[in-house]
Amino acid sequence: MHILLIEDDLDLGGALQSALKVEGFSSEWRRRAADAPASVDADTVDCVLLDLMLPDGNGFNVLARWRAQGNKVPVIVITARCAIEDRLHGLDGGADDFVIKPFATAELVSRIRAVLRRSARQACERWALGDLVIEPRRHQATRGGMPLELSPREFNLLLELARDPGAVVPKGVLAQRLDPLGDPVDFGAIEVHVSNLRRKVGAECIRTVRGVGYMLEAT
Repeated sequence: MHILLIEDDLDLGGALQSALKVEGFSSEWRRRAADAPASVDADTVDCVLLDLMLPDGNGFNVLARWRAQGNKVPVIVITARCAIEDRLHGLDGGADDFVIKPFATAELVSRIRAVLRRSARQACERWALGDLVIEPRRHQATRGGMPLELSPREFNLLLELARDPGAVVPKGVLAQRLDPLGDPVDFGAIEVHVSNLRRKVGAECIRTVRGVGYMLEAT
């Protein structure tokens, strides 16, 4: 899971990146509104943590630009501005959550997981797809109650397919999402990981859509 952090405070930004890493998230940090991407792509970013009071602009404007483009990536506003008008403005403007500084890092991480569950249409920390159960926080998966011995790359691949079960995930999307901070994973490597994952999860669970990508099917 990859988080985009837009926050100008050096101490807070560094602390958040460290906390996110401990929780298994990758992240990238930008400090100014001008450095915010023109748009956010759900294929490369899972969630955005957006400060409102940036040195060169207002986070509300960044959020408004993204939502006007139809971007649906979850956005959590993190700010010291606590007036009800600000919270309403943020939520009505498309923010998925609003967290007031100072906050406990554990609470923020919990809120990130909550908006990610909603975006994946899962109600709890256990993602159930037939007899396949995935627990993202514990990095564990079972099928028919039996634990699956998955490598970190195999687990992340399964998680990406499970985000929208029944939908085809293109190879290009998987290549980028499996290593968001580095070079995209080679398609040949993806095919090897999928083959290994099929062997462990069950070949009938993962369908190849020739020339496009892969689909996870609940059994």
